[in-house]
Amino acid sequence: MGRGGHAQRVSADDPALSTAVVRAQDGDEAAFVVLYRLVQPGLLSYLRGIAGEDAEGIAAAAWREIACELPRFRGDGHGFRGWAASIARRHALGHFRLHGAAPGSPGSPGTPPTVDNIAHTLPGATLSAETAQALVARLPRAQAEAVLLRHAVRLDERAAAQVMGRPRPVVRMLARRGLRSLARLLRPDDLTHHVPRPLGEPR
Repeated sequence: MGRGGHAQRVSADDPALSTAVVRAQDGDEAAFVVLYRLVQPGLLSYLRGIAGEDAEGIAAAAWREIACELPRFRGDGHGFRGWAASIARRHALGHFRLHGAAPGSPGSPGTPPTVDNIAHTLPGATLSAETAQALVARLPRAQAEAVLLRHAVRLDERAAAQVMGRPRPVVRMLARRGLRSLARLLRPDDLTHHVPRPLGEPR
């Protein structure tokens, strides 16, 4: 993925990620640990949303490819997030084909996504991880995937569309519908007093 087209959504840690990517490409193992720490939480949240209990194995396979192909990557920190998500999604789809399964709805029994919270997408709402998980699990699969790519992996609209293989207007619609649905599902007793953190932000 290139450098352009992500002005809409730049994460605070993207400069640090960009630096880590460059250093990791030069063989700096400590830098690779940094980029893994910055990207893995959101990536795993996304994979749990589309693959459920198989997410960790898929993530491990994706990271093996990422490590192998990293010297050939061209882009900045935000581009790396999208590139990693594309690799992870491809591994997820390959896993489904290999096991004769199809990506199910995140709401399917036994496959709930695990996310930290969605407070920043719902103004005034601060949710527990369990509540956020339950709410996202009730969304249609495509809406959940769009929301997770935008707010867990923290991609801009263009990058999310590339990962999903859908036109940008479709991804925009899915993400907006997903957030509206989450807002409607939210109940006053779902709120907590925890300090909100963006989806997928490292602890």
